[in-house]
Amino acid sequence: MGFLKEFFNNVFTEEDAARQAETAMPESGFESVSESDLEAHLGISRYGDFVLTDAVRPSYDLDVVPSAGYRHDRYRDEQSRQDVPVLMAAVTRDELFETFIELMEPLGQVVDVVIESSHNYSRAGRQECYREHIDMPILQSILYDFEDLLVNDGCTGVAVLNPGLPQEVQFDEHKLLLVYGADLSQYERVLDRNAVPCRDDMRFITEAEHVHSTNEEYIQQFEELKMRLGMDGDF
Repeated sequence: MGFLKEFFNNVFTEEDAARQAETAMPESGFESVSESDLEAHLGISRYGDFVLTDAVRPSYDLDVVPSAGYRHDRYRDEQSRQDVPVLMAAVTRDELFETFIELMEPLGQVVDVVIESSHNYSRAGRQECYREHIDMPILQSILYDFEDLLVNDGCTGVAVLNPGLPQEVQFDEHKLLLVYGADLSQYERVLDRNAVPCRDDMRFITEAEHVHSTNEEYIQQFEELKMRLGMDGDF
């Protein structure tokens, strides 16, 4: 799903820490911060008018300050050797989920859906589950039931797509909204209606060190979401 991403998760086990040491990961900027300063930093969710969800926090030195906006980008599809237009958007917490739901509308009445999890770090890669041909109203109803998981879990992402267009809308684990496809004008209008400004020079939280958050309850909720969507496992 989308771009290749690097994760920093703030819920570690001893096994996770040992695995990090074995793979010689570069030192994190969080490691030099005192426990009290780190706790205070992780407790900050508001940056000006922009409010983060519980899923992710920026680097301690705020190399990228979270803010609202969207920019035009391109994704290189290595299979087709083509550049695919992309919209990347950051939306403040109170408006995030409804903006995602509205961005799904141009995809049509029958879509495919992918849900993604990076909860289990002992597995190779991440878990992705695919469901074809689901009615949009049914999908939206299910997603509303799992709004807390989708908004606040830093290890869960979802993508909705219509291969016939082809276009795709992602609500990724960083709680960024991404849209892929040849003609994205309808999606730009959705972002404009929701007062998300176009800022093609903006940077996103993914473009600097950051930390993800999850918990056991969200792991269970992800399994329940799989069941509700009729997904048995990876594809």
